[in-house]
Amino acid sequence: MNGPHPGGRRTDAVTLEPGAPVVGRQRGRGTVRIGPISWVMHRREVLVVGILIAVVVAVGAFALTQGEYRIPLDRLLAAFAGDGSESVLRIVLDWRLPRVVVAIVGGIALGLSGAVFQSITRNPLGSPDIIGFNSGAFTGALIVTLVIGGNYAATVTGALLGGLATALLVYVLAWSRGVQGFRLIVIGIAMSAVLNAFNDYLQLRADLNAAIVAASWGMGSLADLGWSEVVPVAVAVAVLVPLLALLSRRLGTLELGDDIAKSLGIPVERTRLMLLVIGVALTATVTAVAGPIIFVALAAPQLARRLTRSAGIPLVPSAAMGAALLLVSDVVAQRIIAPAALPVGAVTVTLGGIYLIVLLIVQAGKR
Repeated sequence: MNGPHPGGRRTDAVTLEPGAPVVGRQRGRGTVRIGPISWVMHRREVLVVGILIAVVVAVGAFALTQGEYRIPLDRLLAAFAGDGSESVLRIVLDWRLPRVVVAIVGGIALGLSGAVFQSITRNPLGSPDIIGFNSGAFTGALIVTLVIGGNYAATVTGALLGGLATALLVYVLAWSRGVQGFRLIVIGIAMSAVLNAFNDYLQLRADLNAAIVAASWGMGSLADLGWSEVVPVAVAVAVLVPLLALLSRRLGTLELGDDIAKSLGIPVERTRLMLLVIGVALTATVTAVAGPIIFVALAAPQLARRLTRSAGIPLVPSAAMGAALLLVSDVVAQRIIAPAALPVGAVTVTLGGIYLIVLLIVQAGKR
């Protein structure tokens, strides 16, 4: 929305809700306020998010039309309108759509989780798949499925508890008159190595069929997901995103350093712990549904920051980037060796390795 400035200049601001007050004097920036929640959106951020949403819609439509049975676009649109044959409706609405929805919502959760941890640690390597929280969630899920034996709800609960227990242990071990980002990352990497070894041990001791299923799931896969798997991810995002939005200002202030945050009256450690719980819950829910998927939480916030040219980690673009990355990776996994399909984790781990090498080279060049 463009409006006149009292001094004769113009301020370009963006509002996401009709009637939401816009505050600010810098060109291309406005404060969006919805009830107690407010955040700053730059015009470039809105443009990037819009492009990413368009990518998600286009790739999602492509994913729904492709497969062993190809569906033309007109029949796809008819299926969403409730028209068409029973077989087309079943293929689109019951088989393919849940997978696309999980990829989008799960990507949002991973992108936000990565943004939280990279902001807390003030380090581009501060990602749940690097510092062990994904591994901890996977450990919790494996204990439930291979050792205790439980249903799907118990597996989700086990993944959440495993991720939270890992986060708490890493937090305690990293504590030294406060938690420093680099120390948290180093201890998290060591914890990840220990947990991965323990996960391998659990799978080796398990029944052969159960071990094969667990190993396939451990690669990260969105195959054979139905609406029952959509529900926990959607509920987690619906509950945790508003909580994260309420803490978004504190999160941005923490990026400036603990001393500045304390001087502004922010309870640093309590805020960091709350953000840690939210970030772990987001990634643990995705892990429980699809297994540990790496790279998305690592790369989405950094790619979003570079595209938006933001000084910090932007939450909304990170979420949109996460959705686009996971959905595109899943489509590539399905089509790259069609008619066979790869787990989406096989694609993301390849992209993640390349990205991590480039990131390390760039960081070394800056030094």
